[in-house]
Amino acid sequence: MRFFIALSVILQEVAMEPFGMEDVSPKPRGLRERKRRETSERIVEEGLKLFVKHGYEGTTLEAIAQAAGISRRTFFYYFKSKEDVLLAAHDGGFREALGPAMLEESAEERPLVAVQNCLVKLASRRETKESIVFDRLMQSTEALRARKEAGFVETERILLEAMCELWPSPERRDGLRLVAMVAMGTLRLALEKWKQSEATRPLAHYVKESFALLAKEF
Repeated sequence: MRFFIALSVILQEVAMEPFGMEDVSPKPRGLRERKRRETSERIVEEGLKLFVKHGYEGTTLEAIAQAAGISRRTFFYYFKSKEDVLLAAHDGGFREALGPAMLEESAEERPLVAVQNCLVKLASRRETKESIVFDRLMQSTEALRARKEAGFVETERILLEAMCELWPSPERRDGLRLVAMVAMGTLRLALEKWKQSEATRPLAHYVKESFALLAKEF
């Protein structure tokens, strides 16, 4: 008798739920994503502390994993190498934001002016207090210097693709590529000036100053 009563209760509960529907609440997935992001940020944070304290070469992947409270195996779920940890911190999300930010600029504006406006808006992403330390670390080995150069090339590509979407005429691509190349050179000069000044002024100031110099010379 108890069996049939229990069965009856179960059937009533099932009947109250939408037929064929499963709980697809995004909360578990959202929680996983948040934890993944937090772990990634913790790896970068702890890695940077070790890089500053022991230098890039003096810091092992195992030490980063231990400081972040994860296993070596788990580390590889987030990053391929300790080099990637440093690069993630050095970029500051700049490249990820570049394309969308460029597409927000007006197509009525001249390309070089639009790029300048975009880079000024994003300057703060390259302006963290650790940026100068990051740059010194990036100069510490030949491999890191090569990756830094590759990063500028990738940034140029991202900028060009966004510009070609904003000004889609195929005939303009070569000209836009020149603009992207010049813009990246101008940004590099601004970064150098900013680092030489020990960040006494915002990076945006040096971006504007470098573009003004470019306009003066050309």
